Amino acid sequence: MRIRGQIGDWPVDLTIELEPAEWAQLGRQIEVPVVGEAVSTVTAAAPRHDDGQWQAAREVLRQAGRMDGPQLLDRLEGLTGSTAAGKRLLVRLRHSSEVKVESGVDAPVYHWIG
Repeated sequence: MRIRGQIGDWPVDLTIELEPAEWAQLGRQIEVPVVGEAVSTVTAAAPRHDDGQWQAAREVLRQAGRMDGPQLLDRLEGLTGSTAAGKRLLVRLRHSSEVKVESGVDAPVYHWIG
């Protein structure tokens, strides 16, 4: 398993190697939710209150075309008024099918692909 990212300004590149028995032990400690329950919970959930911020975050990146992570986070923090909310939007963008994230020299680069 390889974990790459950043903690603050520090880049992180971590490789974890486990023996099959260790993976099995780790798997026994994790409770896996039943897929049917998860799906019904998601479909029954009310619309998210931050959808307006999500749309605005998508628009910021769409208009820019590409932005490095720290610059995008600054814009999202300004948009939301909160570092935590800005980081949540950054994570949503990272996992969006409309966004491609590349490893830059110092920081990830977010590209709008629509």
